[in-house]
Amino acid sequence: MREMEYLEELTSRYPVLEAVKGDVLAAYEILRDCYAGGGKVMIAGNGGSCADSEHIVGELMKGFAKRRPVSGEFAAALKKADEKRGEELASCLQGGLPAIALTGHAGLSTAFLNDVNGEMIYAQQLYGYGKKGDVFMGISTSGNAENVMYAVAVAKASGIKTVGLTGKNGGKMAGACDCSIVVPSDETFKIQELHLPIYHALCLMLEEHFYEV
Repeated sequence: MREMEYLEELTSRYPVLEAVKGDVLAAYEILRDCYAGGGKVMIAGNGGSCADSEHIVGELMKGFAKRRPVSGEFAAALKKADEKRGEELASCLQGGLPAIALTGHAGLSTAFLNDVNGEMIYAQQLYGYGKKGDVFMGISTSGNAENVMYAVAVAKASGIKTVGLTGKNGGKMAGACDCSIVVPSDETFKIQELHLPIYHALCLMLEEHFYEV
């Protein structure tokens, strides 16, 4: 399957990631099964990992390496719904794999930070958005980000699978998540540099599985 070719390409280009190849595959299977069951993925992190969270959503929610055109049936429905705009919508819209970065809702996050507890801003959103069958992906170079760990706890209580993307020794997340990808580095910037090709590979694998073109 082409999905596995992307995984092989990942470790070919980044041989150091051979050590986590099995974990990347396990994460892919969790994400694939989530989407196959009609679920969504929620992602969170801090600093550079916050930016990574948004980056991942950008790859999942629109075409990445493929065009992902709408179906003929939906194209017809769009044209019926709006004769003026329907054709343009049908030619521009792309299939999306539902994903939410919990890092981008400033009004909600600052309200909860001010009124309740700032370390639980991701946990609150996960509690509100999440349902059984979804996946939470937490990104932390140390694996010890407390606001991410609060979200992991809510996910586990809610029947939501968890994927951790970390480094160093994996930190608290390594033992708490259903699947943890602990990249072999102790320096924050190097960990971040290895996270990017991993989540790109995951997004490519998912796109390949769910979209023909």
